[in-house]
Amino acid sequence: MNHRRALIFGFAGLACAPLAGWAQVQRKVYRIGVLEAVPATQNKANLDALRDGLRSLGYVEGSNLVIVYRSADGRAERFPNLASELVELKLDLIITRGTPAARSAKRATETIPVIMATMGDPRAIVASFARPGGNITGVTTFSTELTAKRIELLLELVPQLGRIALLHNMANPAAPPEWEETRKAARVLGLHAQLLDVRSDHDIGDALDRARREAVGALLIGADGLTQMHLQRIVDLAARSKIPAAYPAREFVEAGGLIAYAVNYPALYFRFATYVDRIFKGARPSDLPIEQPAKFELVINMRTAKALGIALPQSLLIRADALIE
Repeated sequence: MNHRRALIFGFAGLACAPLAGWAQVQRKVYRIGVLEAVPATQNKANLDALRDGLRSLGYVEGSNLVIVYRSADGRAERFPNLASELVELKLDLIITRGTPAARSAKRATETIPVIMATMGDPRAIVASFARPGGNITGVTTFSTELTAKRIELLLELVPQLGRIALLHNMANPAAPPEWEETRKAARVLGLHAQLLDVRSDHDIGDALDRARREAVGALLIGADGLTQMHLQRIVDLAARSKIPAAYPAREFVEAGGLIAYAVNYPALYFRFATYVDRIFKGARPSDLPIEQPAKFELVINMRTAKALGIALPQSLLIRADALIE
C-alpha cells in the first residue's frame, strides 16, 4: 500500500513538473496608458524615445509590455473621459503630458501610478517637488519660467522690437501664470505685451490676423494641447504674416518655426522610463521627487530666419544647440 501511494505521488510529481516549469517562464506583461493632447503619429519622436528608454530597461512591446495610447486631439475637454477610459482598463501606470491631462488623471484614479510632464507649476497638482504625495510624480518643463528667456531671444533677433504678443489657450490652468510672466518680462525690457487668447482651432486664424493688423513685432507661443495639435497651422500663419515667433518645443521649429527654447522632449520621454522601472520595482510615486530639467536647448531654423529677413547674430548661432537648415 505504501509502495502504491509512493508510485502515485511520483507520477503526480512528474505530471506537475512541466506545469511548474511553464509557470516559471511566464513573465508579467505590464500595461502602460499614455494620455496626450495629440495623435500618436504627431507624437512619434517622443513615443520612440519612451520605447527606447523602456527597452533599455527590459520592457519590450509584444513581449512584456503593452502601451495603450489616448489622444484628446487638442481638445482639453476630452481628457476627463479619456482618463476614465484608461482607468477602466486596469493599467499598471499612466503617463501624461500637460497640466489638463495630469489633472484629469489625478481625478480619475487615486491608486494607479501617474507620471506627468507638466508645463505649469507642478505644485498645483502635487504636494511638493521633494515629496509629491498621492499617486503622481514626474517632471516639470519650466515652460512658464522660460518665458522671459524667450522674450530676450526675440529681442536679440529683432532689436527694434516694441510690441510682443502671447498666443495661448487661457482655459489651460498653466496659461495665466505664463501671461503674467510675459507681462512682467516685457515691462522690464521696455516692451508692450498683449494677449491673443485662443480657445479653439477657429480662434487661431483670427488671432494671427489681429497680430498682423495691430503691428505685433514678435510672437510667443504657449505650450498647450491646442497649440501642439495645430502647430503646423500656427507656424504657417506666422510665416505668412512675417511675424518672428518663439516656440515652446523643438517640434515647432522642425515644422518651420523660427526659434525654440525649451527642454528636449524626446530626452524627457526617455527619462520617463526610469520612473516607470522604479515604480514597477516597488517604488511609490509619492516618494519619487518631481524632477527639474538641468538643461534647455536653443533651436533655430536658418531658412525661416532668412525668409523673415533676420540676420542671425553670431553670438546666438554659437549658443544654439541645433541649427535647422
